[in-house]
Amino acid sequence: MSRQQTCRLVTLGCKVNQYETQYVKEALETNGYREAGAGEPADLCVVNTCTVTAEGDAKSRQTVRRLHQANPAAAIVVMGCYATRAPETVARLPGVVKVVADKTRLAEELLDFGVTTLPAGISRFDGHQRAFVKVQDGCLLKCAYCIIPSVRPHLRSRPAGEICREVERLVAGGYEEIVLTGVHLGHYGIDLSKGRPKAAWCRLWHLLQRLGRLPGNFRIRLSSLEAAEVRDDLVGVLAGQPRVCPHLHLCLQSGSDLILGLMKRRYRSAGFLERCRRIRQALDRPALTTDVIIGFPGETEADFQATCRVLREGGFSRVHIFSYSPRQGTAAAEMKHSIPPGVVAERRERLLALERVLVQKYQQTLVGMDLDVMVEGQDPDTPGRVRGTSCRYAPVAFEGYAPALVGRRVPVRAERVAGGLVFGSPLPARGLEPAPLPDGSHLSRHVWRMPLPQISETSWSETLAPGGETLLH
Repeated sequence: MSRQQTCRLVTLGCKVNQYETQYVKEALETNGYREAGAGEPADLCVVNTCTVTAEGDAKSRQTVRRLHQANPAAAIVVMGCYATRAPETVARLPGVVKVVADKTRLAEELLDFGVTTLPAGISRFDGHQRAFVKVQDGCLLKCAYCIIPSVRPHLRSRPAGEICREVERLVAGGYEEIVLTGVHLGHYGIDLSKGRPKAAWCRLWHLLQRLGRLPGNFRIRLSSLEAAEVRDDLVGVLAGQPRVCPHLHLCLQSGSDLILGLMKRRYRSAGFLERCRRIRQALDRPALTTDVIIGFPGETEADFQATCRVLREGGFSRVHIFSYSPRQGTAAAEMKHSIPPGVVAERRERLLALERVLVQKYQQTLVGMDLDVMVEGQDPDTPGRVRGTSCRYAPVAFEGYAPALVGRRVPVRAERVAGGLVFGSPLPARGLEPAPLPDGSHLSRHVWRMPLPQISETSWSETLAPGGETLLH
């Protein structure tokens, strides 16, 4: 009997890359591979690369070299954005036998490794309690700082029926949160709807309506969106579909109209804030999170202060802060008036201080509210307590038994806020199915309230969901 081929997969970068790696893993397994164990050499290594920054390029190269050192006999396949942008450079790295510069040719590229059958989609999401589902690829925008439109330039949306079937598989497998993701999520369905009458369109809000009608106990979260694309059609579905988390990540980047113009963004600060206001009118205490780039070429103190003002007026519950770094091949890389590193570092500290204030202010509005919390693990600070992420993206801690609850959603009454955490008490499950025990029986629906000294940690080892995750962006 021939030995089963082994594989090892490494992902760098975004949620889209993570989804694509999971798809390749399941394709390899479908064709007879198994994932190599810790310390076991692999016959085939797959690296899914990132090229958002020069650091992403460097990490991608370093990952390939380390894999070759640990698996000198392995064939290494490199895919992803860096492979698309610099295929000749990637091909020269040690151990690389194949560079997948065009993912639409994935089926042909994997034929050399015995992959003759590709799955229709994924059926699990290894290493996560929540499952990411890629619904769209490609970006048509030309933001001055971003290289991604040059490596993912073609809009491709997956048919809604295919997405629904994938979500049904994931929910049947026990996933209680599905995160819809794409390179430009707000452009989902443009290509599917082009040339068709409006009644036959399939845009993001139509997809959410279809997903909302699926059976099962799960919630839906949206990844990053452009504020200009959160229009009334989408907001109306968000307001009327309780399955969708009241959390929107709206990419601001800067609050200065001058810098937004230099960035070639499609909005100005007043329009952005108006969109936030309309979302708040339609939804009950939604969490609005955002991205900000500091130190963009030409950013003055007045520009930075404008960003702080917009963040305060927008009432964001979380701010992801990025220091600008020039990216060869983008318009911004040729701009003058770079900002000294010391100034960028000082502005970063001021933004972090502002973010702490904004987080505290938003979390206080949740006190007394019932939150739908996805449990991610044991609280590292307090035995007998668990932590998770609420539907409103606030981190929540409450008393509970982690092995029974990891990967599950629990209703929690928010009671107080401290140190960036919401603390609360669990409520009756309101129809959620209790977690199965290893012997096939079930715990009480009030398991999170029960001390369970009779059940050891080790007896649960085979039922624990894989690794936790707290950051969605």
